[in-house]
Amino acid sequence: MTTDGNRLRPQDLVKVTHERVGDAAVLTVSGEVDLLSASVLGDGITEALADPPVLLVVDLTGVSFLASIGITALLEARRRAGAGTRVRVVAPEDSVVARTLQLTGLRETLAVTATRDAALAR
Repeated sequence: MTTDGNRLRPQDLVKVTHERVGDAAVLTVSGEVDLLSASVLGDGITEALADPPVLLVVDLTGVSFLASIGITALLEARRRAGAGTRVRVVAPEDSVVARTLQLTGLRETLAVTATRDAALAR
């Protein structure tokens, strides 16, 4: 519930925007990715993969919290992308997200980079 008594909606917790940069699809994610809001991330990934790009970049620079279900969405994106689409995740050094991915041992699996430019350059 919000302070004014209304129910929280998933899109109140996380925002996902999608843009094309050359042959890459870039998802910019901001807010908190948790049980309630992970579906918004999942929907963004589905939209980005509908017309499969060569590269999918999921930029988590603006994410302040990443629950395990958010990590599952990232792993699912990698699986659904298949062999034709590379997936890169952006998580700035010293961020909560970077620490979470480091602790789970998924930095290499998710091809984590510190910046969007580094993800697009690969």
